[in-house]
Amino acid sequence: MERDFDGFAELAHPDLSYTHSSGTLDTLDSFVGKCESAYFVYHRIDHVVDSVTVVGDTAVVIGEMRVSMSAGGIRRQLDNRSLGVWARADGTWKLLAHQATAKR
Repeated sequence: MERDFDGFAELAHPDLSYTHSSGTLDTLDSFVGKCESAYFVYHRIDHVVDSVTVVGDTAVVIGEMRVSMSAGGIRRQLDNRSLGVWARADGTWKLLAHQATAKR
């Protein structure tokens, strides 16, 4: 929402797999590119974390995301379950994978 794409990229692993609730898959570069070009515009994000499980250098974060956004100029309201995988590399946690699933 703050359009800090460099900050997001610093938190993400270079091999990020970002799976949207539509089934579309983005890499770090393609996701940031869509945000920079305003294809994706996030108006509000409410993210509630239900659980975090850490095993070694991997953390799995389960939660819910309610998102108000525009995609391709179309306003959308999303109500998703979310799964995030974080990996610790060189002492730093990086987002390696994100999976959103629409609640119905």
